[in-house]
Amino acid sequence: MAKLYFRHGTMDSAKTLNLLAVAHNYRSQGKRVLLLKPRIDDRFGAGAIASRAGLHAEADLLLDRDSVLDPAQFVGVDCVLVDEAQFLSARVIEQLRVLTQGGPPVICYGLRTDFRTELFEGSRRLLELADSIEEVKVTCQFCNRKAIFNLRHGGGEAVTEGEQIQLGGAESYAPACFACYQARTSLFPPLPPRT
Repeated sequence: MAKLYFRHGTMDSAKTLNLLAVAHNYRSQGKRVLLLKPRIDDRFGAGAIASRAGLHAEADLLLDRDSVLDPAQFVGVDCVLVDEAQFLSARVIEQLRVLTQGGPPVICYGLRTDFRTELFEGSRRLLELADSIEEVKVTCQFCNRKAIFNLRHGGGEAVTEGEQIQLGGAESYAPACFACYQARTSLFPPLPPRT
């Protein structure tokens, strides 16, 4: 039985670069890989999977919230790689889980939480169903601690309100540790001094 993997990290943690490296490794061994991504993510063009390091590939399959996977599409596939998995619906994640029964391993890459530190629907379901959960690490943009949050910014200020999904890169988001996130937002006010 194959496994479902969730490899999560903040913005700028090289998740897509990792995905493209895994795809390259499989293909260099003559193995067949399918690349999937949510249709909603069109930052680099419809169907484009691109890393900020300049590597890119075309998705083999674009997924919508109500997509129904056809098992015939995965016959003879050695590995399924999913980019931006946080944008997928719980139902699509469940189908990917079922696909691993007698099918190929599925490796999903995505954000764990949004700019308000809340789980995305796809990420929540992956955390519940994945056989393996791995963190792709990066340091905080403001210090050298490990980043665990995605700080949304605009006009030089942190943003804590708005739609959960707003596509963007470094112009809109920064990886941040808890201390730097707390210092720049009002979501976690300091505790009162001990008396």
